[in-house]
Amino acid sequence: MTWLLLLSLLWYSWIILSRWLAWKRMPAVVAPPSFQPSTRLTVIIPVRNEAGNILYLLQDLERQQYPRELVEVLVVDDHSDDTTAALVEQFILSSSLSVRCLRLGDYAKYGGKKAAVQLGVEQARGELLVFTDGDCRVGPGWLRSYAYLYETEQPYFISGPVSFHHTHTHFERMQLVEFSSLIGIGGASIAMGQPNMCNGANLAYRKDIFERVGGFAGNENIASGDDEFLLHKVHQAYPGRARFLRDAEAMVYTSARKTLISFVQQRVRWASKWKSYQNLRVQLVALCVFLVNLLLFLAIPLALWGSLSIRVFLATYLTKFAVDFLFLKEITDFLQARRYLWYMLPLQLVYIPYVLVTAVLGLWGRYNWKGRTIRTYEQQRV
Repeated sequence: MTWLLLLSLLWYSWIILSRWLAWKRMPAVVAPPSFQPSTRLTVIIPVRNEAGNILYLLQDLERQQYPRELVEVLVVDDHSDDTTAALVEQFILSSSLSVRCLRLGDYAKYGGKKAAVQLGVEQARGELLVFTDGDCRVGPGWLRSYAYLYETEQPYFISGPVSFHHTHTHFERMQLVEFSSLIGIGGASIAMGQPNMCNGANLAYRKDIFERVGGFAGNENIASGDDEFLLHKVHQAYPGRARFLRDAEAMVYTSARKTLISFVQQRVRWASKWKSYQNLRVQLVALCVFLVNLLLFLAIPLALWGSLSIRVFLATYLTKFAVDFLFLKEITDFLQARRYLWYMLPLQLVYIPYVLVTAVLGLWGRYNWKGRTIRTYEQQRV
């Protein structure tokens, strides 16, 4: 047990520290004042029951520092049973933006985010497709930042940063720190040429590339993964053509979960796609995270029963904390959330059982999302 724990921790530390170094070396992307974008963009927003949020996002899009004639917005309504679609239609009447509201039910008998994204891609007129969610907020330089990276480096897939705002409770601030680690790992892994994760609330890709890699074919029956499966496909077909947009102007903000139940449901949804990853490197990273947390969890009773040295027990926990702290310090600095870094302390107490529970439920459980119940064990493998 001791050697297995130490070896798994060494493996984990190598993964985190290599990404810490990749993040530090990653150049910032800052569009100069003289930059004049020329790329036609389509912003695609899949929504379901976002009546309380969608107008804020559309107003943010009206304030974009981007030529109006080069932007269109597609809101794809996935069978909402609130007034989301009606609010979008009302907004269109008074907006100078090119906005269309597509109702998924008018085009297809099926639903789900992937179906909404697919419809948006099919209807898009832009060269570069930029995605976010209906409950997000964006700054005025969001699209300009994407266009600058796209026009200067010509990537096929761009992953952008996401963070939480309005984190008033301790629970929400713990989520902010935990979520920062996911954004950091995803961005650093892309910089290393080993992409593993991204977030559908802030990404972009070329329309023709979506079509060339077959879109969601092969994983259309998995409710989650509209973002990461496509990232993996693009990297497999075109290695080195994915980029992370390290620019504060490109930040997308969303809200943390308000309750423990909704938080677990969200994380189980994210974990449910892990079993369908085909890339061996991505699978090994997920396995390492699960293994080190499992062994650290088992180390607690072993240390209490005297089967594991207290010195080894403390050394392993302190080593993991130190490695995580070093990495998260860099990421929270970028996300302008360093003042919340101390939430790592209580987070360490719950993170290990949290990873184990969500991993197990992601494989053999179920979750509720946007009024739908999905059983993870019934989802088809890629």
